[in-house]
Amino acid sequence: MQMSALAGIGLRAPHEQEVLDRRPAVGWLEVHSENYFGAGGRPSIQLQRIREHYPVSLHGIGLGPGNTDPLDRRHLRELARLVADVDPFLVSEHLCWNARDGCHFNDLLPLPRTREAVAHTAARIDAIQQALGRRILVENIATYLEFGDDDLDELEFVLAIVERAGCGLLLDVNNVYVNACNHDRDARAFLDAVPGEHVREIHLAGHSRREIDGRTLLLDTHDRPVCRPVWELYARLVSRIGPRPTLIERDANLPELQSLVEEAHAADRLMPAKRGAGVAT
Repeated sequence: MQMSALAGIGLRAPHEQEVLDRRPAVGWLEVHSENYFGAGGRPSIQLQRIREHYPVSLHGIGLGPGNTDPLDRRHLRELARLVADVDPFLVSEHLCWNARDGCHFNDLLPLPRTREAVAHTAARIDAIQQALGRRILVENIATYLEFGDDDLDELEFVLAIVERAGCGLLLDVNNVYVNACNHDRDARAFLDAVPGEHVREIHLAGHSRREIDGRTLLLDTHDRPVCRPVWELYARLVSRIGPRPTLIERDANLPELQSLVEEAHAADRLMPAKRGAGVAT
């Protein structure tokens, strides 16, 4: 079927039953892939029931396309099984590394922005796509430090991987804003330079402000509503590239479901109306 590029929300366990009971007016739902690994059980049953009413996307947090360890084939098999069961309209991973020598870290860690890292990560993404039998999206992450010997700036690095791997871009506008504030860059210039044809999905989220060692940092905490500067950046982006499936992301301090639905509707109102903006599900 054809789904218009409406805004959706991240589906979290406390809201699952209410979503089934109320069926709120949102365009689609995103789930974290790893939460549904292992066939059967209540989470999988609930997801299948929800999938009857909404398009669903799978967003991974554990695969680590930039890792130097061999690809986790067990993880890939579980993801492939889930993809077959759910038939998601999008599958995405974070552009990061998160494991070394079999030790997994509970974070999305930044890659050195080198040409070597581009070649390595793009090859891994291609292997993931081959294993899944489909194109995936990769998301730009929030960062709090940078390497001193980077060859490429952030956008050059992301685009080089996307183009070399033949994958799509999940553009997180909040992460662009967080990085611009943390590293003294221009978020508008970054978004203005992103080729629209690569952007297959957009994320919007809230962040926190912390003082760490005398330095003010924005942290991508997903624990509050989208802030006004991020809404303004989003409006500027979609006015240029047109509507895209857009997600309201919230992982902590979960509000009532209706609050997230209202944020999704706010994103809908900012999207320009263009024919042919739908995506196949």
